Amino acid sequence: MARIRVLCSVAGAGFEWHAGQEVDLPGTEAAKWADGVRAEMVRTAPVETPEAPASAEKAARKPARRKPAPRGQ
Repeated sequence: MARIRVLCSVAGAGFEWHAGQEVDLPGTEAAKWADGVRAEMVRTAPVETPEAPASAEKAARKPARRKPAPRGQ
């Protein structure tokens, strides 16, 4: 089952949905309704956010090795 959020009120034979209502439908049926005008898909899993900035997790870089000076010919 997939969940959609109705964006505009819709009614038909045996159903009535109001704007903002969340409805569970079979996946293919939900995809048909979720066209961005009548409804949109609802994310069921929470969005993961990092606890600390990504730069804080990086290891310190070692300075690059210097190349030896060219020898005189």
